[in-house]
Amino acid sequence: MSDKFNAIVASEIDGKTKGQLQQITLADLPEEDVLIEVSYSSLNFKDGLAVSGKGNICKRLPMVCGIDLSGRVLESSSDKFKAGDLVLVNGYGLGEKHWGGYSQKARINSDFIVHVPDTFSLQDVMAIGTAGYTAMLSVMMLERQGVKPTDGEVLVTGAAGGVGSVAIALLSALGYQVVASTGRPETHTYLSELGATSFVNRSELSEKGAPLAAEKWAGVIDTVGSYTLANAIAQTKRDGCVTACGLAGGIDLPATVFPFILRGVVLAGIDSVMASMALRTEAWRRLANDLPKDKINAISRVEPMSSLPELAELIVGGKIRGRVVIDVNT
Repeated sequence: MSDKFNAIVASEIDGKTKGQLQQITLADLPEEDVLIEVSYSSLNFKDGLAVSGKGNICKRLPMVCGIDLSGRVLESSSDKFKAGDLVLVNGYGLGEKHWGGYSQKARINSDFIVHVPDTFSLQDVMAIGTAGYTAMLSVMMLERQGVKPTDGEVLVTGAAGGVGSVAIALLSALGYQVVASTGRPETHTYLSELGATSFVNRSELSEKGAPLAAEKWAGVIDTVGSYTLANAIAQTKRDGCVTACGLAGGIDLPATVFPFILRGVVLAGIDSVMASMALRTEAWRRLANDLPKDKINAISRVEPMSSLPELAELIVGGKIRGRVVIDVNT
């Protein structure tokens, strides 16, 4: 029997970095202390940039793409994990500095690995994935900054994407009134089913606005950046909090200090990649408790790993709704 297995490997082709389906062997994998039989990964914006070659994501080549994975431990020299354990990995530079989850087998540093919560399946945790975990970190930040459901509406930008979808489901389940910002009116029914109570068209936030606007939001979860983030900050209520975790609209922040020094608004960055193990374990525990299981199914669909080149183009183009789980064995 051949020891070859499938992976999406980014390499330089005609002067450009692209991810393609290839066959590799165990001997190709890096030397790490846990060998995982991967069941699922997921599709994130960063994955789309890596596979399509439209972003400088891979810091060395060749690189197995995929910033998430879930699977079963086959071998472990770490006392934290044993053969048969169900595990997940997200962040820590997977798919960037370390070979990632778009592979049927992966060797991973045990310091990066989290046990799958008992209430979740391997598919569930990839339906959530980095995007949903980032959404949970954002909600936890709003809570730490004192934003309560009784304080008023919470705005979620990029609402139909992965982070936005999970954020809406979480906030709604926790009793917050959620306003969804999207440029795709056809997603309104979907977002309403997740818990959004009203909508703001993306165009209302994506152009240059006033440095200080009428107070609207008790809190904001922003996935877009640029003018969208600047306008969200300018519209946030006194002592409110805005979390920033994405750059779909750009890496710039054309804002002023007025909301910070005149209203005490807090801008909080969300780093999902290198969050401490204590924080990420708590985030996964909260997801297991607070994210309704029926919403996981509503948010996600499963696609084969062989479709990743096409899916990568779609997510970079803003044409993916919710979460896409990648079955690495199809």
